[in-house]
Amino acid sequence: MIQVTPLRDETKGAFEKLFAKYYAELGCDDDTKHLVDEYIIPDLLSGLICIDLLKDGDVFSGFVVYQIDDIVNEWNFKEGFGDVREIYVAPSSRGKGYGKFLLYTAEMKLKEAGAEKAYCLPFEDAAGFFEACGYKITEEYCEELDCPVYEKADLDNRCGG
Repeated sequence: MIQVTPLRDETKGAFEKLFAKYYAELGCDDDTKHLVDEYIIPDLLSGLICIDLLKDGDVFSGFVVYQIDDIVNEWNFKEGFGDVREIYVAPSSRGKGYGKFLLYTAEMKLKEAGAEKAYCLPFEDAAGFFEACGYKITEEYCEELDCPVYEKADLDNRCGG
């Protein structure tokens, strides 16, 4: 059975492992435990970001990090928009629709929280995934991350369905 649940104390270890895999795939050699403990968890606890984990049976297979951009956030690129910051599915679980399921779950929660539109800043290899889920490339560009901005105007339009 597939479940998507918010990150909790008892699932922090699973998130840390998935986050380490994610960073390794990106080619980053940062200390991911330090990043989780010093930046991600404090932002989660203060309500600046949300993190959901996907579990397939007994195995945690992915996560999504999202927020509504607000002036109080350190990362406030498009105020009032939902921001899908990171989405990751472990390689052994790809091709099963889990990424789409995580994205749709995040979009619905962003909509419930008041966002009318969402955006993402995907790296080149993820752009096709977001396009298939209704995101359109804009003329905006994020210099800090060196990537184009993609927007989704209709959060009711389910990815792949």
